[in-house]
Amino acid sequence: MKKRSGSYPRVRVEGGGRGVVSQAGSVLLVETVRKLGLDTAISAALAPWRKPRTVHDPGKILLDVALAVALGGDCLADVAMLRAEPVVFGPVASGPTVSRLVDALAASGPKALAAIRGARSEVRTRVWELAGADSPAADGQVIVDIDGVLVLAHSEKQDATATWQKTFGHHPLVAFVDHGQAGSGEPVAALLRPGNAGSNTATDHITATGLALAQLPGHLRRGRQTLIRTDSAGGTHAFLDWLSKPGRWLSYSVGMTITDTIHQAVLKIPKKAWTPAYDAGGTERPGAWVAEIIDMPDLRTWPKGMRLIVRKERPHPGAQLRFTDLDGLRLTCFATNTKGGQLADLELRHRRRARCEDRIRRARDTGLRNLPLQDTAQNRIWLEIISLALDLLAWMPMLALTGKTRRWELKRLRLRLFSAAAQLVTTGRRHWLRLPARWPWTDVFTHATERLHALPNPG
Repeated sequence: MKKRSGSYPRVRVEGGGRGVVSQAGSVLLVETVRKLGLDTAISAALAPWRKPRTVHDPGKILLDVALAVALGGDCLADVAMLRAEPVVFGPVASGPTVSRLVDALAASGPKALAAIRGARSEVRTRVWELAGADSPAADGQVIVDIDGVLVLAHSEKQDATATWQKTFGHHPLVAFVDHGQAGSGEPVAALLRPGNAGSNTATDHITATGLALAQLPGHLRRGRQTLIRTDSAGGTHAFLDWLSKPGRWLSYSVGMTITDTIHQAVLKIPKKAWTPAYDAGGTERPGAWVAEIIDMPDLRTWPKGMRLIVRKERPHPGAQLRFTDLDGLRLTCFATNTKGGQLADLELRHRRRARCEDRIRRARDTGLRNLPLQDTAQNRIWLEIISLALDLLAWMPMLALTGKTRRWELKRLRLRLFSAAAQLVTTGRRHWLRLPARWPWTDVFTHATERLHALPNPG
């Protein structure tokens, strides 16, 4: 008689176990916080909100919530999973204490937001210095992508309104520093807006860009080395005038709506002016061409030095053409003030703005799927908590992981590293976490820990 295979082993369960730590992989995030001095910076920034004789530091409370969100939490109460592991996370405040702090910060409005953002900006400069060649500004240039995101609300919340997609919720405007193909991206702005906020609102784009620039190291806050990328929502006179203002001189690559004027200008482009476009790998893409619009009177009303580059390509199967498309070819257009360079390279650089969609998807999986609090001021603090969590999820791989592991999706990080259990051993007044030898990614974990320990301590 053959033995049956494929069934699960029978395991009995009981409580009372000791010496085991769940979510042991979160030590990587905790060590990142410590090595970067983020705990000290946040604590100093939130010192005005610490009441006399309080037990829990406001900065530690906020970071605890951010760690819970980074591990998969989506509300303030999820900080409870940190409270269950005091050896790893230290003393963690109770739910009511966390709520009172969020209420106090929300009541302070812009003052609290400025304090949190200032601490993040200070630490970001240190992170990029430590990252060296892996820094997003290693080549002296940095790219900031700006885009809107719809956050649905399933209850009556302040400023939750009908959206342009006929849903109900909010329409935040977010900005990320692009890490390129080697990594993910860092959040540098999160502007909470009502659900009915317009897409082409120049004021909001200017505000979001200002917040993003304030997060960058000082030498990158103005000048051509900083590129601002947006979709056609940023293609307005006011926004491009602001980017091009003397003394600011930022580079930009902004999508433009195909108007009738642009369409007529495209018709005047001679056939020999079209050059092959590139695919994502930088090689020629069959059935796609790019050209620059030269003969268009309206260009004189836009900022000096602006160039309009148009792309035409065969539509993908099932795609519907628009009235402004040309001879069965899909048209897209963007504006840039970058001088020189191959048109195909500039168009490929602009098209890589689509990576921002991956950053937004990552943010949705890190607390942005819904805004859990009632008031707008409270949800603004929640957006800062999400930004802190996303910062950690970008900084830890940049400093600790190498090769393909640095590009791991968030779900893979949580399943393979953060969720790992470990045995807690105390010897010589030190705590050690021993991961199981059979865990396939123990080597990744230990190597990442060694890289973090090798970093110099802050201060």
